Amino acid sequence: MGPTPRTTARAMTLASAALVLVAAAAPASSAPPATPYQMPFPCGETWTGSTRPGHSPSVHAIDWNRNPDLGAPVVAAASGVVTTAQATPRGGYGRWVVIDHGNGESSLYAHLASVVVGVGQRVDQGAMIGTLGDSGNSSGSHLHFEEKVGRSVVPAWLDDSQWRSGAQTSRNCVDVPLAGNFTGDRVSEVAVFRRARKSSFVVNLGAAPPLTVRFGKAYDEPLLGDWNGDGRVDVGVRTPKKSMFKLKTPTGIVRLRFGVTSDMPISGDWDGDGTTEIGVRRAAEGTFWQRMPDGSSSPVWLGDADDLPVTGDWDGSGTTDLGVFDQATATFTLRSVDGAGLSVLEVVPFGASGDLPVTGDWNGDGVTDLGVWSPATATFTQGVARTPTAARAVVRTVRFGTPRR
Repeated sequence: MGPTPRTTARAMTLASAALVLVAAAAPASSAPPATPYQMPFPCGETWTGSTRPGHSPSVHAIDWNRNPDLGAPVVAAASGVVTTAQATPRGGYGRWVVIDHGNGESSLYAHLASVVVGVGQRVDQGAMIGTLGDSGNSSGSHLHFEEKVGRSVVPAWLDDSQWRSGAQTSRNCVDVPLAGNFTGDRVSEVAVFRRARKSSFVVNLGAAPPLTVRFGKAYDEPLLGDWNGDGRVDVGVRTPKKSMFKLKTPTGIVRLRFGVTSDMPISGDWDGDGTTEIGVRRAAEGTFWQRMPDGSSSPVWLGDADDLPVTGDWDGSGTTDLGVFDQATATFTLRSVDGAGLSVLEVVPFGASGDLPVTGDWNGDGVTDLGVWSPATATFTQGVARTPTAARAVVRTVRFGTPRR
């Protein structure tokens, strides 16, 4: 016996209601953003994103989950400057972070368990900004994520595609440029830290195959240094949520806790003894803290909150000096100390807006030179100077690493 008119009408009503719910949960079609967003999780991790009708503040906001997820690292979906870093729970978002991407677009990360960045700090894509939690108006642990244009939440785009609910694997897998003397010949080689499920340092050795050293996690921040004074740099990382440095030496891994969670790692030979020490830049204060061999440290003020730290021996004195790079204007500000103990500042435009800074001794003369790496083309541009105040001429360009979109 077939369905009666009443049962047929009821089925059609239920089906129509279901379609309304699906339509409400599905993101509206939109133009792709200027910002090249990736998932807000480390490279290779699989997470399930969902939304629902009435999702506050917008149906376009995404709730991300996996099992287990509490305390998992949350990373920047794209590079930018932190405009909100609410480290103590307040309001419905609890602990939350907002990153301004510089083009009228921003991203928001809410209900965090912890925040490891500060207001004004410039963060790179894939850098850790906090840990997943259930703070604020949350009924369980998850990451609440928004992409915004101005003050409006818009349909999310991830990895060049408009987001659709369901399980996805993060392709937030970027290279971070570095340089150091890996071979002991006094000349710095260029390298990248490859944020991956099994992260590694990859060194360009010219005609020889690249050197790959597997070390660190995708959410760690990389650094290089001659930790044992043998004339060759070794690799290291700093885990933001623990303020923990891990330095890989020929005899084992050295662990040192230094700084606060929002600090950015630096390294250098602060006392000229041939061995590299660690340090941090505290963006919110505009200070550098250099850890001396006896564990002591004191602040050095240099640069603005959104500057990126650089280090090098700018005057060939044998000790490492400090500097900052303004990514928006592609300008280095270099600080050295003269024989009388007075600070000397040199301001040097080099590179293009959006480049990342890389410093190294490109010609082996004992003076650290400037360089930049273009994320769009994965190209290192190296400059050299006869003296700290001389004009820098481009020596060469080296394409190495994986370009970003």
